[in-house]
Amino acid sequence: MYRNLHGFPVTRRNSDETDQNGDVAVSFADTVFGFWDDVKSSSENSSNSGDSDQYEDEEEEEEDDENFSTVQQNTVFWEEQDQLLQATLCRTTSIESKIRQATKEALRELNISRDMQMQCVCRRPAVAGGCRSCLQREICNRLLNLGYDSAICESKWKTSSEIPSGVHTYLEVIDKSNTKRGEVKVVIELNFRAEFEMACGNENYNKLVRRLPEVFVGKVERLRVLIKILCSAAKKCMKEKKMHLAPWRKHKYMQAKWLIGTSDRLATTLPVTGNYVRPPKPKASMLTCDLLENFSGLRCTVVEVV
Repeated sequence: MYRNLHGFPVTRRNSDETDQNGDVAVSFADTVFGFWDDVKSSSENSSNSGDSDQYEDEEEEEEDDENFSTVQQNTVFWEEQDQLLQATLCRTTSIESKIRQATKEALRELNISRDMQMQCVCRRPAVAGGCRSCLQREICNRLLNLGYDSAICESKWKTSSEIPSGVHTYLEVIDKSNTKRGEVKVVIELNFRAEFEMACGNENYNKLVRRLPEVFVGKVERLRVLIKILCSAAKKCMKEKKMHLAPWRKHKYMQAKWLIGTSDRLATTLPVTGNYVRPPKPKASMLTCDLLENFSGLRCTVVEVV
């Protein structure tokens, strides 16, 4: 038995029954239950749509959190590198200070500046501070005259799977004044800042490079720390810009210039000065040459011209 729904009897009818017009008869119960099925389906779809929107919002929030975290990490990294760099540059020893002061005085005596042109022994015009090889030789000779064991070093390294081959020259002073401390090597790089400059560097990296001295005078241990700081910063800079780090900017390549390459101390016996100009070779012309003076023993028959 089916009870009435709002006064309408609810009865079953066979699905095969038809009405008088030949259409399939639809019972009221089927209509009611179909309505509730539609409502239920609509509710489920609405719920699923709401869940999907919620998931998308959560994913966006997670991405924002990750981006914010990355920015924070980058900020911390650059601040730490800046602090380490300044702390390393501020430290010095008495021997480093003495050699640094002697190098500065030598450069001052040579009047080396970016606004000055000078003629080198190699007979090439010195642009922006002088020919590198002649300048190194002159500074080395002046340090030798002051009693320092100074020499020009040439570092060479072969091609590997990580870096290409290369050659680099720099100045080196070996101090043996303290027997307890032993031998101390001090590196002099006359163009230190330019060795780390990058055209595609970001502001954080360029800030570190600007802190570097143009002329570096320091122990090998101090140089090793500076190279590590700058190379880590270069790698981070390229990663942030989603660019490839050139092999000559890698840590191992920069170390090879001063630290791990095969280094030879070159002779510095050629006396050179900043204003020295090689004298020109004497020239002779057949038009001005006196043959009688050059060939005095040559016998000639006098011929009278009529």
